[in-house]
Amino acid sequence: MCNLYNLTSNQQAIRDFIDITRYREGNLPPSISVHPDRQGPIIRMDTEGERELIMSTWGMPTPEEHLDGKPDKGVTNVRKTWLPHWQRWLGPENRCLVPATAFSEYEQDPDPETGKKPLRWFALSQDQPLFMLAGVHTRWHGTRGPIKAPRLGEHDIYAFLTTNPNSIVKPVHPKAMPVLLTTREECELWLTADWKDAKKLQRPFADDQMMVLPRYTEVGGLGGYPR
Repeated sequence: MCNLYNLTSNQQAIRDFIDITRYREGNLPPSISVHPDRQGPIIRMDTEGERELIMSTWGMPTPEEHLDGKPDKGVTNVRKTWLPHWQRWLGPENRCLVPATAFSEYEQDPDPETGKKPLRWFALSQDQPLFMLAGVHTRWHGTRGPIKAPRLGEHDIYAFLTTNPNSIVKPVHPKAMPVLLTTREECELWLTADWKDAKKLQRPFADDQMMVLPRYTEVGGLGGYPR
């Protein structure tokens, strides 16, 4: 599953992609590599009905039966949307967009020279233009983070949906790929439609509209392996 993605864009590019009426953040860094339980920008409706761009923590609540009394590190990818645990967050009030320009997966087999699994990056093209990931978000109270440094309190959190991999992703990661949105119409549908219509977007992305970048391509300051 995708546990690292990158955003190399700016607020104006995001504003050109989708209508936003409120910004709670200053200028975004020129490149953001987002890891689980770290912050990344999302677009959502706020409590006053304004569409806002904010920073939120990557990882939705883990089902209680999987915690074993430990702090919640969060679930980054949501696949089984029919489960009651996820259905509570599938309405428009809990949907969001996650801006990105590339996402990554590890290859299945280690490199024979290094013994490490190479990290591969996927993008719409070599230029890595902006796209959106179909996400869900919530405000949640509980204990987050690693056992050695748990954080008790209110947390603003998100994750994005995954689906079956297309033929570009499948050779690297045969289980799943993120749900990509590349048009304003798709984004508006995801943010506003009833679930019976919005769920149609949870599908593999078109093979001819994306690519896997060459091995060891540097994305957002990262080479073939995370530093």
